[in-house]
Amino acid sequence: MRHPTRPPVWKGWFAVDVITCYNLHMKLELRRIGNSLGIIVPKNALQNWGVGEGDYLELGERGIRPFPKSGESHAVLDELKRKLASEVVSRFAPNLIRAQGLANLSRWKKSGVWGKTYAEWQEILESASDGELFAAMLGRDENSDRLRQSPPYVGLLPREVVRRLNEEAAG
Repeated sequence: MRHPTRPPVWKGWFAVDVITCYNLHMKLELRRIGNSLGIIVPKNALQNWGVGEGDYLELGERGIRPFPKSGESHAVLDELKRKLASEVVSRFAPNLIRAQGLANLSRWKKSGVWGKTYAEWQEILESASDGELFAAMLGRDENSDRLRQSPPYVGLLPREVVRRLNEEAAG
């Protein structure tokens, strides 16, 4: 366990210690956040890790840890999202991707979770050609990266596949 005022120790892309290890006595309550459940991490814990608003945390089987602070971490996350989308495209027909995406968007809209990106996805799923759908899912441009941050086709891939791709991205 590291001292709470020292910065995290990095090994490759990840901190060696995790939040659950450096403060064994912290109890975090699950709360409803939009259409999901989440936790609120106390500011002092985040400060001890050197992370703040806009930074990323990784949730794995062994705990929660911050992503490294560099421009490369965004590129790694963007590439992971593209690989997940590529896996969806390789396993499912466009009509199935559209059906799952539209079902998710409809459910999210009814629950009050809606934004500009979801409206863009709805337009793509309802009226775009397969080529436009695949361009949004697989493109390497900024717009495709932005759209993949809120993918409506979640739930299609088996958990084992998602876990494997996350582990590969982690190095």
